[in-house]
Amino acid sequence: MIVGIGVDLVDIPRFERSLARTPRLGERLFSPAERALKPRSLAARYAAKEALIKALGGSDGVHWREIEVTSAASGRPVFSLTGSTAAVVASRGITAVHLSLSHDAGLATAYVVAEGPDA
Repeated sequence: MIVGIGVDLVDIPRFERSLARTPRLGERLFSPAERALKPRSLAARYAAKEALIKALGGSDGVHWREIEVTSAASGRPVFSLTGSTAAVVASRGITAVHLSLSHDAGLATAYVVAEGPDA
């Protein structure tokens, strides 16, 4: 059963300017592994984190650096959740989180579907 859906769209050049203007922003939003990525990939990961928060129905107990976007062996993007963020997801009965990312023409987008047990 679908528990929540979230989508987010990020203007990559605008996001890149924000990172340049506020150097500590990258540290607040991304894990060390994520910070090594190119701006378009960071924008997509930011969109993924925003989309996850929307799918969860809010940000209570969710922390940016406890949400890391990694890749499965197949290359598919997946979330690696830790700390209170993982606890929030579990407490809401979410058993699977599906993520799709894309970036093109100066935009990055993410789509998240949170699943729980069938009713």
